[in-house]
Amino acid sequence: MQSFENKAFDRIHAKLPSSFTYEELKRYVRETESEIDMTPECQTSLQETMWLASSHYEIDFSLDTDISERVIFPIADIEVKGIEDARFVRFVDDNGEIVYFATYTAYDGVSILPRLLRTTDFYHFTFLPIYGEIARNKGMALFPRKINGKYAMLCRIDGVNNFIAFSENVNIWRSATMIQSPKYPWEFVQIGNCGSPLETHAGWLVITHGVGPMREYVLSASLFQLEHPEQEIGRMKLPLLASNKKEREGAVPNVVYSCGAIIHLTKLIIPYAMSDYASTYAIMDLEELLSELIASHADLLSPAA
Repeated sequence: MQSFENKAFDRIHAKLPSSFTYEELKRYVRETESEIDMTPECQTSLQETMWLASSHYEIDFSLDTDISERVIFPIADIEVKGIEDARFVRFVDDNGEIVYFATYTAYDGVSILPRLLRTTDFYHFTFLPIYGEIARNKGMALFPRKINGKYAMLCRIDGVNNFIAFSENVNIWRSATMIQSPKYPWEFVQIGNCGSPLETHAGWLVITHGVGPMREYVLSASLFQLEHPEQEIGRMKLPLLASNKKEREGAVPNVVYSCGAIIHLTKLIIPYAMSDYASTYAIMDLEELLSELIASHADLLSPAA
């Protein structure tokens, strides 16, 4: 006798064209559920199928579109309420291949999931889940190259401290090591990364955000060893950037926040959002910042003042 699962999947398969969208699949699944008395096992199988479909999908933009027209809107149910905090990075593989990744947070209105976006040309995008024991919470940020043959990722799995993880697979992450905890008053509530690390001659430069009293978000910076990025070698004693009078009011007050910075010649450029109502950017001298971070190494060994 044909199982309920096979019967349901055969009905769905018969309705689907050779090429179909996620919304079409969802509609046919709902129709099948209304036509067949589902067993709990069959219902679970269909739910798992829809989860897989929503976790793996692709988007193509026409070649005649301007980059400003290529806007990615939520498609899958797991991100229907938001594709948030995308941390883009230009990744160079060991063989010289260049691919662009973005780690982002999928939000369905109740729960959040870390996700991975991949593209080589910004016309074709592939969306993938991030698996593993540490695939939770916000703020995963991929390093721009492998470290000692492995992918490396910054993350904040406990919502408070900064961690680093290594993996042989870009979307499977099993374990992490804590590399930073709050030290100064302006980061006592929480410390996190503001995007992928930037490689410099002095080490990995990481722009961080700190949350202090009255839930005020500020930006700062830290430095980590190049081939052993689990070792912190510098941290600013004061914030680099805090909201000024004009930036303090908005949808989420007292917040400056960034998901990535770039180095251009001798300058560090940090785009950032102000209180979730507008965006701007800050520019600073890179060598001056690195000098401050190198000089701060001794302070890491002593308690905060």
